Amino acid sequence: MNTFSAYLFRQALGPLLAILGALAAIAILTQGLNQLDIIITNRRAGFAFAWVTLLAIPQLVSLILPLALFFAVLYAVNRMHSDSEIAVAYSAGVSRGRIARPIMQLAFLAAVLHLAINTVIQPAALRERREVFYDLRTDIASSLVREGSFTSPSEHLTLYARERGSGGEMRDLMINDARPQFPITYTARAGAVVMIDGAPAIVLRDGQVQRQVADGTVDVLDFDRYTLQLGRFFEAPETFFLKPSDRYLHDLFFPDLTSHYDQRNVERFLAEAHSRLSSPLLNIAMVLIALAGVLVGEFSRHGYGRRMMIAAACALVVRLLALAFQAAAIDQPALNLLQYALPLTASLAALFVVGGKAPRRRRHALGPEFARMGAGS
Repeated sequence: MNTFSAYLFRQALGPLLAILGALAAIAILTQGLNQLDIIITNRRAGFAFAWVTLLAIPQLVSLILPLALFFAVLYAVNRMHSDSEIAVAYSAGVSRGRIARPIMQLAFLAAVLHLAINTVIQPAALRERREVFYDLRTDIASSLVREGSFTSPSEHLTLYARERGSGGEMRDLMINDARPQFPITYTARAGAVVMIDGAPAIVLRDGQVQRQVADGTVDVLDFDRYTLQLGRFFEAPETFFLKPSDRYLHDLFFPDLTSHYDQRNVERFLAEAHSRLSSPLLNIAMVLIALAGVLVGEFSRHGYGRRMMIAAACALVVRLLALAFQAAAIDQPALNLLQYALPLTASLAALFVVGGKAPRRRRHALGPEFARMGAGS
């Protein structure tokens, strides 16, 4: 890659990284707000938020990369037009294909990266992310008690702990069980949430059990150690299933047909698999559409706003159609072919525009600026 090509490559790469960063930041913030209820109630809130945010990045990049590449190329080439750099290049005998070559190299690199994200990085990250959220939802020790406040994890249970120490130990506990006809109150100087045979329980130390009886009196039982089973107060967590976005390509093309969940989602898995293989082609299509919008046509001192708007509309339509075809393929697997046909057709159409016939006069082939200068001589 010579100096001029490297310069063009950098001009498109810079805006691409900036747009990816901005869009990813917005999407990450949205993802964090969606899971805020889980994060703020967990003792590992800071670590959990940072980790699940990091794990969400591959899927976000996969989703926004084609459009980010489109806008980056559109911005870069339009800026070079505004600074007359394209006109100067034409005047120096640089062809349209030579200008487009480094930008297309960026598109192919983006497509390879997109494919790697879709087939390896994204499923690994999302699988880990789903397991983290599953662990957080089932982490009774983290979400059961909030320090210094009353909580009701179920309809008939109220808990209070004055403070929580290291290792999850709680001090000065009060637990009220209103499930029986006569409520039971447990108080203890210390306690900790543990798992016994897969069910949550609280081990209380140095406390009392107070229970009202039918005649209105209260029975009091002192204890040194008491284990209160909590399994009956909580619904079992939902079964852990790997969604289509969490699976590798092999798992999508060859699901486990002994699983009821997999049997009901074979078509969905197939649509997801073909989407992952076809979506990298959108990067090439988007770059060609951007080049067709700003690199082709007569030189204009008034800018290329109209052509850029048309190119943006075309790019948006292609991206929306790609999502629509993926959704439609869930019900009609034969439509999976459209997921490949769409980016290929868009690429060929844009390539035809970019590689169209040069103007009849030879001086026009050297560039619009050179033609204008020649006409004035």
